[in-house]
Order: sequence, then structure tokens, then C-alpha cells
Amino acid sequence: MLLLLAGAYFLGKNIFFSTYYSPYFWRNLPALGSALAMIGGVVSLLFFRRETGNSGWILLIISVVLVFLSGGIALRPTSLWNFLLGFGALAGGYQLLSTGRIRF
Repeated sequence: MLLLLAGAYFLGKNIFFSTYYSPYFWRNLPALGSALAMIGGVVSLLFFRRETGNSGWILLIISVVLVFLSGGIALRPTSLWNFLLGFGALAGGYQLLSTGRIRF
């Protein structure tokens, strides 16, 4: 579990989420839509898995697309070494959680 968290830290430390104030209401609609779609997707996946089917995953995908459309994500450049370390730790941690061992 610690390896999985370390991988998520190394991959996510260069991603910044920002909000801004706009005097016009229609400029914040993608941000509002992404928050509502994410809440709906998580609730449907956690509590209504049998009833909703794949609509929870569809809502989560819509929320990710709307976050990028709202311009609320800034990606800082990262080195290849940092990306390789983070992705390796994330993949190794997932494999440890799912199978109990790491195969090279």
C-alpha cells in the first residue's frame, strides 16, 4: 500500500488544480458540471452499483473531460526519471495489492 501511495505522490505532485472567479456565470459551467458529474459517478459506483451499471464510469469520464475544458488543471513539467519512478512505484504497488508479489 505504501508503494502505491508513493507512486501516486510522485505522479501527482506536478499537477495543480486551480479555481478562478469570473463575473459571468457561464464561464464556470464546466467546473460546476465536472463537480456534479464526479459526485454522481462516485455515489452511483459506491452505493448503486447493480442499478446503475456503467453509468457511474461514464459520469466519471465526463467529469474528467469537463475539468480539462474548464482550464482548472495546470501541469508542471517533470523529468523522465521522476515519471519513471512514480509510474514504476504505482504499477508495483498495484501488483502487490492484487497478487501479493511483484514479477519482473
